[in-house]
Amino acid sequence: MVWARGLRKAYPSTGPGQRGDVEAVRGIDLDVRPGESFGFLGPNGAGKSSTMRMIAAVSPPSGGELSILGLDPATHGPEIRARLGVCPQEDTLDLELNIRENLLVYASYFGIRRTEAASRADELLEFVQLTEKAKAKVVDLSGGMKRRLTIARSLINNPDVLLLDEPTTGLDPQARHLLWDRLFRLKQRGVTLVLTTHYMDEAEQLCDRLVVMDGGAIVAQGSPLELIREHSTREVAELRFGVGEHEALAERVADLADRVEVLPDRLLLYTADGEETLARVHERGLDPVAVLVRRSTLEDVFLRLTGRTLVD
Repeated sequence: MVWARGLRKAYPSTGPGQRGDVEAVRGIDLDVRPGESFGFLGPNGAGKSSTMRMIAAVSPPSGGELSILGLDPATHGPEIRARLGVCPQEDTLDLELNIRENLLVYASYFGIRRTEAASRADELLEFVQLTEKAKAKVVDLSGGMKRRLTIARSLINNPDVLLLDEPTTGLDPQARHLLWDRLFRLKQRGVTLVLTTHYMDEAEQLCDRLVVMDGGAIVAQGSPLELIREHSTREVAELRFGVGEHEALAERVADLADRVEVLPDRLLLYTADGEETLARVHERGLDPVAVLVRRSTLEDVFLRLTGRTLVD
């Protein structure tokens, strides 16, 4: 569905005193298979959105090879875009129209007949659980409802691939879980999903495979479970001490774990058995203000690979 080799994207530098181009995507390789959910995980500025714009055939690559649905976006851009659904990071809904009218107007851009558009709109409103709000103005919707409407709009042309750029940013937990459920149902229908996110739990929930991006490059790829097994331990013991104490205390516990990460507000001890590690910490006379034992996540993978957290 998506194939890339050595894909690059560079932008002219605009800052004072800067020369040359700024390379946002630095020669990445991609393979997205039919029917899978493929993710780009990384912080803001990692190159995720630039990659998505190239896949959406709205931003030409600066180098490398790219094929979307077996077609070259440089020569078949309109044909590719007609078969894609795009859910942008920012909602671009028409605030003056009601929910149903937003779908009907968008359908007209694809040349869909009004009777068919009406049928698809009703089906999609039911799918995203907005049927009862069909005549409501967009301006009156909650953030979660707007995101669900944006996804419904992106499905109006029955796309082969749905592109989602940070689909749940800014949503409360309940709205996020409802959106995850809708996306999972789409995957079950055979729609190929390509999404970007900086939420590790979202990536673990939605993605069959993903790539971890940092500084425009891919630093790791695989399934969430494969990445955690390869780059982290089974458990993590989090220790909070007094302000400014973590750097010095890291040396006193370094031999108790496979590795120790020092964050501004805590120590992370990577170990196979977090409870046993905590017990050994207490045996050394250390008394953390707070402790937590948890399983490793994709954020731990990212911290291992890049030296910083996903929200940096």
